Amino acid sequence: MRKLLLTFSLAVLFITATQAQTNDAYSKELKKMFELSGSEETYKAVITQMMGMIKMQYSQVPAAVMNELEKEFLNTSMSDLAVELTPVYKKHLSLEDLKGLIVFYETPLGKKYAKKTPAIMQESMAVGQKWGMSIGTKFAETLKAKGY
Repeated sequence: MRKLLLTFSLAVLFITATQAQTNDAYSKELKKMFELSGSEETYKAVITQMMGMIKMQYSQVPAAVMNELEKEFLNTSMSDLAVELTPVYKKHLSLEDLKGLIVFYETPLGKKYAKKTPAIMQESMAVGQKWGMSIGTKFAETLKAKGY
């Protein structure tokens, strides 16, 4: 019984270690894909925007201290985000899929798409808001016409 328990424990430890290495490799490729696709720049812009609000909230803190914190936060948060998003991406994309995306983002078209994505996203959000307001208005008018 003791040998069986020891064998089982070693097997679980091996599987866990292998899974951690696989996740590390996946996270590394995911971070690379974020860099090449422009996603990292988008995330950094969000962090910078958040830091702007934090700086206003903590206006008594010297700018040099806040700038140092922002720099540190920007450097560590991207790696942390890749680790946190690994299970999400892994559920939908294999490691080979990520590598294929990386190859795409290294092409001229991929680089162009990555460069244009932030502008596309910003413009799409404006269109989406307008579209959503239009649907909301039509929905309210339809309900009103039905007596609600």
